[in-house]
Amino acid sequence: MSNSLFERYKKHLCVCPSIGLSLDISRMTFADDFFKKMEPKLDHAYAQMDQLEGGAIANPDEQRMVGHYWLRDAKLAPDAALTKEITGTLARIKKFAAEIHAGGKFSEVLVIGIGGSALGPQFVADALGDPSTDKMKVHFFDNTDPDGMARVLRVLKGKLDKTLAVVVSKSGGTPETRNGMLVAQAAYKAAGVDFAKHAVAVTGEGSKLDKVAASEGWLLRLPMWDWVGGRTSELAAVGLLPAALQGIDIDAMLAGAAACDAVTRQPDTAKNPAALMALMWHHATNGRGEKDMVVLPYKDRLLLFSRYLQQLVMESLGKADDLSGKKVEQGIAVYGNKGSTDQHAYVQQLREGVNNFFAVFIRVLEDGAAGDMPTKLEVEPQVTSGDYLDGLYLGTRSALYENGRQSITITVNHVDAKTVGTLIALFERAVGFYASLVNINAYHQPGVEAGKKAAAAVLDLQRKILAAKPGANADAAKLAAQIAAADQVETVYHVLEHLKANGRLG
Repeated sequence: MSNSLFERYKKHLCVCPSIGLSLDISRMTFADDFFKKMEPKLDHAYAQMDQLEGGAIANPDEQRMVGHYWLRDAKLAPDAALTKEITGTLARIKKFAAEIHAGGKFSEVLVIGIGGSALGPQFVADALGDPSTDKMKVHFFDNTDPDGMARVLRVLKGKLDKTLAVVVSKSGGTPETRNGMLVAQAAYKAAGVDFAKHAVAVTGEGSKLDKVAASEGWLLRLPMWDWVGGRTSELAAVGLLPAALQGIDIDAMLAGAAACDAVTRQPDTAKNPAALMALMWHHATNGRGEKDMVVLPYKDRLLLFSRYLQQLVMESLGKADDLSGKKVEQGIAVYGNKGSTDQHAYVQQLREGVNNFFAVFIRVLEDGAAGDMPTKLEVEPQVTSGDYLDGLYLGTRSALYENGRQSITITVNHVDAKTVGTLIALFERAVGFYASLVNINAYHQPGVEAGKKAAAAVLDLQRKILAAKPGANADAAKLAAQIAAADQVETVYHVLEHLKANGRLG
């Protein structure tokens, strides 16, 4: 068995020296004729990707292009004006970060955003940051939870005069981000600090936020283009500005992504790791999302990668209808931890419980920076902590396969800015390929918008409840009838419950 597995490993290993990455699909149990059967669909996916990069309308219900690939290679943009916008924005980011660092006024960055406006920057900050060398420390308001924001403000107490606030919202009207901005403004004011002289806006041109930033004289306004979705915006101003302020090499991130795009643009599937990943996702889930994707990076720096991928994969692929309007209810659920932490968390179920997943291991060959004490220290004769970590990866991979559990392994040499850019691009393109294979639109998110509308309706109902001046022991059914909401008694009850807990009822 071992020798035959090694032969299968050698046969299907995809090695990409130009990006320092390899992809092992040998522990996926596809049949010998799988690639031949999928070839027509994959040819169509390659063609669709070419059209996407060429500027075709890839989001038919919103009539817009999808061009996040141009961000790392601006000359690919379909017209000179877009190329100039991309390169000009990058130059402005670098210039602003350099001026902030040289000025010495700011030591902290507070990023205010949600979803794609926070998950990418959080992942990159954690993966590439180092408290001993970071030029600025990055903090986040990434929700509308007042307790969460209060915790961050306690950390920044006495430092708001040294804190640069970066407010990120394409529309400028995202409620969670707007709430965070209002809380930040109030905190700055209470500390006697002029928020406008400490604020940057990353938003759509002419948006509500853009107008506020312009009228109040904020330090900088950077664009969020309608052809870049939030979940693919880490390599736009959304992610590049916080990273540059932190002191991360954003040119290296962009270079890694551009190099990965070049490798995954070729229609030779055996040499295209993104196409291979998409095919494996299709095989594992029967093209129907029948199994979950468990992301297991064996490196602490990649802890937040699975959280970042949850949005990228699930928001892109979780769709009710396909492009022809047929009801398909597609998607792949994503969750993950880190090795070897997962050994003590859920590997027991992965190996012996319900077989409803496939694993994506991420293996990092280099243990750490040369000369670091933990890297070289032997915890047993001729065994370091890094040897243990790699051994646990190899052991877990084998243990899962022996019990009929499938896995993919991505191997990189180390975690640096170029590698992070490569990984981001790899999964972005795999998502695009998979969406083509199952004939869905990966670039819109109607379910998210539906949730926002439902939340707005609840808040409208709350205003009516408060206008009726209910007491602390108000009867939900009677109040619902009083405000002409007899069909929403349960919602009225829950709103009253929350208001009472916060002392807001008479």
